[in-house]
Amino acid sequence: MPLSSLLKLFGLAAIWGGSFLFMRIAAPVLGPVLLIELRVALAAVFLLGLALLWKKKLDIKADWKHFVILGLFNTAVPFLLFAWAAKSLPASLMSVLNATTPIWGALFGAIWMRNRLSVKTIIGLALGVSGVAVLVGLDGAHLSPLALLGVGAGLIAAACYAIAALYSKVAKSVDAFSNAHGSMWAATLMVLPAAPFFPAAAMPDVWVMICVAMLGIVCSGIAYILYFKLIDEVGAASATTVTFLVPIFGTLWGRLVLHEHVGLVSLVGGALIIAGVALITGFSPSALMKRRAVTAE
Repeated sequence: MPLSSLLKLFGLAAIWGGSFLFMRIAAPVLGPVLLIELRVALAAVFLLGLALLWKKKLDIKADWKHFVILGLFNTAVPFLLFAWAAKSLPASLMSVLNATTPIWGALFGAIWMRNRLSVKTIIGLALGVSGVAVLVGLDGAHLSPLALLGVGAGLIAAACYAIAALYSKVAKSVDAFSNAHGSMWAATLMVLPAAPFFPAAAMPDVWVMICVAMLGIVCSGIAYILYFKLIDEVGAASATTVTFLVPIFGTLWGRLVLHEHVGLVSLVGGALIIAGVALITGFSPSALMKRRAVTAE
C-alpha cells in the first residue's frame, strides 16, 4: 500500500474512532436526538458544498427511495442508537460494539440471502459472540442497567449498518459520493421532526460545540471522502481493514482524553470480536501483502 494510502487508512480509523469520544462528551449535554440532528445536518451541508464545488448533482427524483433506505439504516437509526448509548457507555466499548457489524452481516446474509456459511465463518461467528459475551457477561457486573441497555443499543446499531451493507449489494448502482450526500439529507429530514421534543439537557459549552462540529464535518463529511478515496486507490478489500483499527483508536482516545479504564476483560472481549471479524471477512495479512506485491509489479 502506498504511503499516502496508508496515512489515509490510519487517519480514517483515528477519525471514526474519535466519533465515539465526541458522542461520549456531547450526548449527555445535548441529548441523542439534537446531537444527531446537528451532526447529520452539518455533514449534509458540508457535502452539499463539495457537490457544488465538484459539480456533482443528486438525482433526487430517481434515487430518493434509495437515499431514504440508506439514510435510515446507515445513518439515522445507528447514529441515534450510539448517541443514546454514549450517555452511559465508554467510548472504548462503543467502538468495539461497532466492530461487530461484519458479524451481523454474516448472520443476516445467511438468513435473508441464504448465503452458505463456511467453517471459517462459523468459527468467526462463534468468536464474535463469545467476545460480546465476555464484554457483557464479565464486565456486566460493573455496568449499570442503563449501560447494559446501551450495549444492546450499540449492537442493534451495528446490525443496522450490516442491513445497509447487504442492501447496498442488491440496490441500484449509485456512485459513492451521491450515496453519502443523499443519505445525509435523508437522515436530516428523518430526525428533524423529533428534535423539538427532545431539547438539550443543559446549555452546551464551547467544547461540546466543537465535538458537534467534529462529528458533522470531520467524522461524517471528511471521513466519507477519505473512505471513498481509499476504495479508489487500494480497493474495497484493503479499505475495509479500517474495521480492525477503529476499536484501537476508539480505546486510545477514550483512555487519553477521558481517562477511561481498559481492563483485561475489555481487551480479551475486544480481541475475540476482532478475531471473529477477521475470519468472517476473510482478512489475511499474508494474502493482502501478496496482492499488494502483485499490484506493485
